[in-house]
Amino acid sequence: MLLLIIIVSTIMVAMYNRYFPVKGVQCSTELPAETESILILDVRDYNQSSANPIPHAVNLPVAYIKRNWDDVAATRIHVAASTPVEKNMSIRMLRRKGFEVAGYTLTEKQSPLNQNKGKGYCYGI
Repeated sequence: MLLLIIIVSTIMVAMYNRYFPVKGVQCSTELPAETESILILDVRDYNQSSANPIPHAVNLPVAYIKRNWDDVAATRIHVAASTPVEKNMSIRMLRRKGFEVAGYTLTEKQSPLNQNKGKGYCYGI
């Protein structure tokens, strides 16, 4: 019984980190202006970010945040992600490291098969 409780709680924590939105971080359909003191952190995969680059953004995919978080020089960050899962995971990782995430922008809309899943998210860029 104890083993079952441990397994279920581990699965619940993993699902929470991936799929539940992060409170207190505002969505923006546009990126912040260059004059603002906010770093635009592009957490999309290298293939996506090279195909559609974001001007003046630092590219650090979600998979590399834990290893290379000290490469980020700013304390205020605006996250550019392609999916809600990337956004949730990257914001949580950055907050754990002490960064202030000022906002986020999603770059990819959901495919027609997943239209209902995309409701409630704002997309920009």
